Amino acid sequence: MFDTAEEYSGGKSEEELGRVIKELGLRRTDLIITTKIFWGIGRKGPNDGGLSRKHIIEGTRESLARLGLDYVDVIFAHRHDHNVPMEEIVRAFNYVIAQGWANYWATSEWAAHEIEEAHHIATKLHLIAPIAEQCQHSMFHRQPEKEYRHLYKKYGMSTTTWSSLLFGFLTGKYNDGIPENTRFKTNSKEFDGFIKKLETPEGKEMIHKVKELTRLAEEELQTSITALALAWVAKNQNTATVILGASKPEQITENLKAIEVVPKLTPEILRKIDHILENTPEALPSFGRPSLDRLGRV
Repeated sequence: MFDTAEEYSGGKSEEELGRVIKELGLRRTDLIITTKIFWGIGRKGPNDGGLSRKHIIEGTRESLARLGLDYVDVIFAHRHDHNVPMEEIVRAFNYVIAQGWANYWATSEWAAHEIEEAHHIATKLHLIAPIAEQCQHSMFHRQPEKEYRHLYKKYGMSTTTWSSLLFGFLTGKYNDGIPENTRFKTNSKEFDGFIKKLETPEGKEMIHKVKELTRLAEEELQTSITALALAWVAKNQNTATVILGASKPEQITENLKAIEVVPKLTPEILRKIDHILENTPEALPSFGRPSLDRLGRV
């Protein structure tokens, strides 16, 4: 599975993905390609973003043109649009599917009640409902476990998670400061809020927990904190896909070691992790919309 969005690098991400698929001669059936619609590609016109029927249709066609593909497997609504009636959104994504431009549609960073409304309208109108939610989910961001709990059971919904390493924080590389040539250093303005948070008592406690998790990973599982953090998300029964992001080939190799760790996450190990984290879903407040500080929108 390769995930992109119209917004990423102003559309260049889709172009590069399409180029690579073509140059490598990859068989389309072997690939799951997803993209996301909402933010546009940086143009400022009134119809260049959002989830109006106009932008959903035009944005999808432009994404396909950049990708050089006839269809994507899943098209995500990158955020909810409070300015557009839900019926218009559901009908527009169903039109996209009917045209053969996408096989399914899904949501990203939607609140549970918004997803619920989309399902109600789809049921009422005999249309296709969203199949998944793409959300931030990590050891330090566990709200999806509570926010969507009833949706998992009611609709068989699953999640496609992003930033399961919390922007690299769960690799342990920020335990002793911010190294050169890391995301927090090269994009310090974008991550300014999180960097400042690390200097607070709460941030220092988070670093302490990463060190404890690292010891558990190395001493009891003979693996890295990186692999443990990814495996922990993948182990969740409601996780369908864990999206990996990497800037170096060796990071992909390291990340994929998580596959070997998943079977090692016994109930006892999971209890130890919960004891270290102290943030089980039962302890989380209910909220109407998934929290997303400007760590940010990626």
